[in-house]
Amino acid sequence: MKFLLDVCAGGRLRLWLERRGHDVAEVRRRSPSLGDSDVVAWAWEEERIIITVDKDFGELAVAKGQPHCGIIRLPDLPFNERVALLEHILLRFGDALAKGCIVTASRTRIHVRRPGSP
Repeated sequence: MKFLLDVCAGGRLRLWLERRGHDVAEVRRRSPSLGDSDVVAWAWEEERIIITVDKDFGELAVAKGQPHCGIIRLPDLPFNERVALLEHILLRFGDALAKGCIVTASRTRIHVRRPGSP
């Protein structure tokens, strides 16, 4: 899979994903001050799933209708917990993500919003 890590997602997550064979780009390597709308456009252009801690990307996709290739919103957790949660999401919802879903996770719940659903 192809991912775009938001600045807040962390560089260690990039290494973890790359070790598992994923193609990963990082916003902070291009421009740490890149606006959210520009990040979504970049991800769309390169067909990448955005990984973030920020809820603004989901709002851009849902409320403003900005096209995207999928978004994973992880909670602000210690690295080991974040990785475990991401691993679970990729195993369980990888097919849904490939179809442009928005996955919002917390320590206790995972919500999947499919394209076109309210």
